[in-house]
Amino acid sequence: MKRKKILFVCTGNTCRSPMAELLLRNKIKRNKIRWWDVSSCGIQAEVGGTISQNSKTALEEVGISVEKFVPRQLTQKLIENSTIVICMTESQRKMLEACGNVYCIKDLCGYDIPDPYGCTLDMYRVTRDAISRACDIVIKNYIKTYVEEN
Repeated sequence: MKRKKILFVCTGNTCRSPMAELLLRNKIKRNKIRWWDVSSCGIQAEVGGTISQNSKTALEEVGISVEKFVPRQLTQKLIENSTIVICMTESQRKMLEACGNVYCIKDLCGYDIPDPYGCTLDMYRVTRDAISRACDIVIKNYIKTYVEEN
């Protein structure tokens, strides 16, 4: 089976989309789901930057290592090479909808993921938990369904 790719997109690729990438990758591994890769990028990523400290802390609190994460800028090639592109908000999806196969968390789960940038660690924890619930829905309703249909 050919590998499938999920690409998470947010604004800077330092808070939400890295958390989504690392949370979903961890859940895929724990559920022994094969043939799926997960990555992330930002619409306005600061290349050479790093994941936000609060995102790092929030992930480490649930046992997810953040070593070696480097923000990436969104490119057309990343979109084209992805099976599904998932934006954190509806407005981000609208910016990219002409690219095809682009969704937002709200399409999949019924809610956007607000940007916690500059907020307290508690807000990052809330964001992490909302993304984690969204990842569970992605696995149940999209990854497993896709595998069953193909």
